[in-house]
This record gives sequence, structure tokens and C-alpha cells, in this order.
Amino acid sequence: MCGAAHVVANDIDPMAAVATHMNSELNGLQPPVCLTHNIIGSPPAAFHLILLGDMFYDQSLATSLHSWLNRCMETHGTKVGDPGRAQFEEHAIRRLLRPLAQFELPDSVREENYGLSCSGVWSYTPEL
Repeated sequence: MCGAAHVVANDIDPMAAVATHMNSELNGLQPPVCLTHNIIGSPPAAFHLILLGDMFYDQSLATSLHSWLNRCMETHGTKVGDPGRAQFEEHAIRRLLRPLAQFELPDSVREENYGLSCSGVWSYTPEL
């Protein structure tokens, strides 16, 4: 959010909006607008950069997300964070992404995520 003129957060879980506001306040930032309806499939024209985190945990969601991201990625910067779930690694979108960073997950997170040990950040690279 550093340097952004306007930020919109989206999660269908209202508690995520509460956590986003709390995190912003703890870090001395103006809380962003938090939408709790699903914006997947909406026109992406209003966004300059789209950041996604851990969205490929379900095959049907991954497929609907892939279709929307294809439209978004044609004109907008897009970064994807994922802990290496099978639905992400095996999905067609994976071949369009270039790794940017990889992070080891703490033990408590590994236990919650069936032993996944690291998470990566990916960037869309259409020339791949």
C-alpha cells in the first residue's frame, strides 16, 4: 500500500476486512476500502495492480479465477502469492507466471496447511 493513491481490499469473509483494518491501524496506515462481495468476474478496468494471496485452494475457484485473471493480466500488473497447492501448480495459469520470491513457512503454518513448507510470489509474464 506504500505509495498507492487508492487501495481496495476484497475478501468474502467479513472478518478479513476487520483484520485488514486492524493491521492498517497497527502500522499507522489509512485503512483501505474493504469489499466483502466477490469481485472475481467484475471488470478490472479500475485497477492498476492486482495482488492475490492463496486463492488456488479449490479447483473450481482456481478455474473461475484463471478466466478473470487472464482479462486482468492483459492490461494490469498482477502478483500472485501461493504456498504451492496442487491446484496452483497443476493449473494452466502456472505456465504464465515467473517466480519473484520464495519464503519458508513457520512450523505452525505448515501444520495448518498439510505440510506445505514454503510460499512463493509470482508475476505474470506474457512472453513466456
